[in-house]
Amino acid sequence: MSILSRLFGGGAKPEARAETAETYKDCRITAAPEAAEGGYRVGARIEKEIGGEMKLHHLMRADTLGSIEEAEAFSIRKAKQVIDEQGDAIFG
Repeated sequence: MSILSRLFGGGAKPEARAETAETYKDCRITAAPEAAEGGYRVGARIEKEIGGEMKLHHLMRADTLGSIEEAEAFSIRKAKQVIDEQGDAIFG
């Protein structure tokens, strides 16, 4: 990684660990928090097959948490909430 990438926050985003993915209401949720100042920004990938086509929604929140484990757990909870509130509309 170049010095400029390190200075300006470039580089690889932390990968979600396998145990942070789960299925909920026919959706596959994968926690995908991003490193941010002071912790990790809440984020998740929500996937669902609709009409034979795989649909994808990227959830990103401004919330930050101190550890990757907390951010992953909160990301899964927030994704479930979005699925409950919006259903398949999140893919449209």
